[in-house]
Amino acid sequence: MPMLQTYLAQLNRQFHPDRIAGFKAERLQHFAPGQSLDLAFLGDEKTPLHRAWTSYFQTVPPSIREAVRAVIHSALATDPPTPLTMSWAPGYDFELNVWHAPDTDMTRGGITVLIKSRYPSDPHPQSRGGR
Repeated sequence: MPMLQTYLAQLNRQFHPDRIAGFKAERLQHFAPGQSLDLAFLGDEKTPLHRAWTSYFQTVPPSIREAVRAVIHSALATDPPTPLTMSWAPGYDFELNVWHAPDTDMTRGGITVLIKSRYPSDPHPQSRGGR
């Protein structure tokens, strides 16, 4: 789904080694416990892409949104911040996979978050309004 790939790529850019410290300084509290996951700042609110993303993101279960918020906060709260890569793949139900490679003597570790979901135009067959 290009929309998710576009938004997640914009978030991944914030976790690039050249930007992550500044992103931490600007956004750590944005992802703090008690905050709702809000990635709207990644796009221009006036674009069709932003409207499509916002509409889709409302369908993501609250448990998954909260887990993603917590992972982002955890990555930013370390010193130095932990690199993070967000990705999406098609799936039947909503799924979340998170793995964390530890730091070694030679390299920083990192966190990878994989979100799986149906395409927005593909309603779940068991949902109200499904096929």
